[in-house]
Parts: sequence; structure tokens; C-alpha cells
Amino acid sequence: MKNSVFAELSFWFMAIASVAVPIAIYAVLLAKRAVSRNTVLVLGITLVAIAGVDIYFLRHMAAAASATESLADDALFLSELSFALYLFPLMFGGVGVNLISHVLISHLVAAERRFEKQHPDHRRPD
Repeated sequence: MKNSVFAELSFWFMAIASVAVPIAIYAVLLAKRAVSRNTVLVLGITLVAIAGVDIYFLRHMAAAASATESLADDALFLSELSFALYLFPLMFGGVGVNLISHVLISHLVAAERRFEKQHPDHRRPD
């Protein structure tokens, strides 16, 4: 039996990657002057995937924390404080869903414009 989940390398790897990768994605999106729809879509899906992996990892860490002798693990993963750990994945997943929605909406708006140009006699209900 391990003394603490904080001593596991996987904990630190996931903690760093879960913050560094989304920040790198935001930096790329902010630094670029022009970004294709496909890039935005891939980055949005990546953020949602990271959020899902983080949630799975947090649940796994909570189960591992209950099997350790350390009270620090219990205080973080098995108490009300654990709710705060879910805020990062929630934020990243929300931004990812917004990016995906933006791509889909812009595609639909462009498709509607193309349809209206191809079918000028078709009236749009207002």
C-alpha cells in the first residue's frame, strides 16, 4: 500500500499536462492571426477530450486516495475540496464545446448563404 497518491508520478504528469496543454492551446489560438475551421475544431475536440480524461483521472485518484494511509489525500480527494479540482476540466470542456459550436454555427451560416444564392426564389420565413 502506498503512502500517498501525491508520490505517484502519474499524478504529477496528469496535473501538469491537464493545465499546460489547454494553456498551450489557448496561446496558439490567441497568437495566430488566422486559424482555419479545421484547426479550431480539432483544438475544441482536444479540450473536450482533455476534460474527459481529467474527470476519469480525478475519479481514479479519489479511489486511490481512499486506499492510502495519508490524510492529505483524503482531505483533497475525498472531501468537499474535491469539487474545486473539477473546475479546471469543467472550464476546459466548456471552452472546447464553445469552439466546436462556433465552427458548426459558422458552417451552417455559410451553408445557408450558399443555399440562398443558389435558390434566390426560395423565401426565407421571418
